Amino acid sequence: MDKQQEFHGDKKLPLRSPLAKIERRFIDHLTPRFPRWIEGYHLTLLTILWSAGLIGFGHLARGNLHWLWLSSLLLLLQWFTDCFDGSLGRYRDTGIPKWGYHMDHFLDFVFMCSALVGYALLLDGTSGTLLLLLIPVFGALMVNSYLSFAATNEFKITFLGMGPTEIRLALILLNTAIIVFGPAFMAGALPYVLPIGLVVVTVVVFRTQKYVWAIDMNDKRRRDENGESTEHDATS
Repeated sequence: MDKQQEFHGDKKLPLRSPLAKIERRFIDHLTPRFPRWIEGYHLTLLTILWSAGLIGFGHLARGNLHWLWLSSLLLLLQWFTDCFDGSLGRYRDTGIPKWGYHMDHFLDFVFMCSALVGYALLLDGTSGTLLLLLIPVFGALMVNSYLSFAATNEFKITFLGMGPTEIRLALILLNTAIIVFGPAFMAGALPYVLPIGLVVVTVVVFRTQKYVWAIDMNDKRRRDENGESTEHDATS
C-alpha cells in the first residue's frame, strides 16, 4: 500500500490580509493561556450555537433593529472561537486535525448561510430573494478553496486581500449601518453587491484554475522528461 500523503488541512497558507499579522500575534499570545478544560473541538462546535443565534436575532430584528447588536456580538464570538479551535488543537497536539478540518469548515459554511438568512428575514419580496442568492456566490468561494486544497495540498482562505476576519468586520459594520439607516439601506445596495460578488468569484476561480493547470503542466513535463507515464495519460 502506498504511503498516505501527509495531511495539511490544519496548516493554512500564510494569511495575506490587512489584519492577518495582528490576529496572528493575538492568537499566539492567548493560545497557551486557555483553561485546560476547554478543547479545540468545543470551540468548533460552538459555531452551531452562533449560527442559530444569527437566525434568531435576524427574526427578532424585524420588530426592533437593535437586536442586530447581538448579531454583531455573535460575529465577534464566532471569530474568537474560529481563531482558536485549530490553534488550540495544534498547541496541545490533540490528534484530530482531519475531524477539525471537516467540521470547522462545514460549520463555517453553516455560519455563512445563517448570517445571510438572518439578513434576508429583514427584507421582503425581491430584495430578500436577491440576498439569498448571495449564498451560492459566497458558497462558491468556499468550495473553490476546498477543491483547491484537494488539488494542491495548499490550503488558502484569503482572496484578493480579504480573509474571514475582514469579512466578519464588514458584516459588523453592515449591522451598524442597518441599525442607523434601516433595512432599505441594504435593499438599495443589493442590486450592486450581487454582480460584484459574481465578478469576484469569477476572478478567484480563474486564478485558482490557472494555478492548478500550471501544476499539472509541470508534473506532465517532469513525467515526459523522466519517461514516466500514467494510466490516465495512456487513455487521454
